[in-house]
Amino acid sequence: MTTYGFNVAAIDAPGHGDRPRNIQYQQWAEAIHQARAAGEPIAPIVIDYNMSLAERAVPEWQATLDALQALPEIGVEAPIGYGGVTLGVVNGLMLTAVESRIAAVSFGAVFVDDALIAAAGNIVVPVEYQIPWDDEEFDRTSGVALFDAFASKEKTLHAYSGRYYPVPEYERDSSARFFARHLGRAADTASD
Repeated sequence: MTTYGFNVAAIDAPGHGDRPRNIQYQQWAEAIHQARAAGEPIAPIVIDYNMSLAERAVPEWQATLDALQALPEIGVEAPIGYGGVTLGVVNGLMLTAVESRIAAVSFGAVFVDDALIAAAGNIVVPVEYQIPWDDEEFDRTSGVALFDAFASKEKTLHAYSGRYYPVPEYERDSSARFFARHLGRAADTASD
């Protein structure tokens, strides 16, 4: 994102993209499909699934950060941000709670549980949090509770009408400006 003065990297979560899926992943996927077909809530299944993946994803992200910071065009002094929705929020929350290199986070819709609330209490970096106000699967009350749990002195809550996907363009723009303020050439963004 040269417009905003920071680099972007993404990795597929375990079991996503071209990465192999294990038996447990397949069982969770089937349980989610069955719950949806039966009109039952999927949140409990998704929460367990996401936390299981985060246990594997956090060390992978730490290794990725090590590799990125070893690049001369990035270096160890570059501030690091993390952004994500749903599973990306869980990975990012758990990573940021233990990783001092993260300087700012922008999160979106997520199924909230006590473990995420506890992790949010360890996050003191600037936070931008976006809630889809009208999505029947994501409970706005628990979303607001998660926002409240962030220990950051600088946190912003964005509630937008509609469902979690697609995230409105103006919210994506807001996240880019948020990261520019904390990671990039904030002074140059007004002219880009």
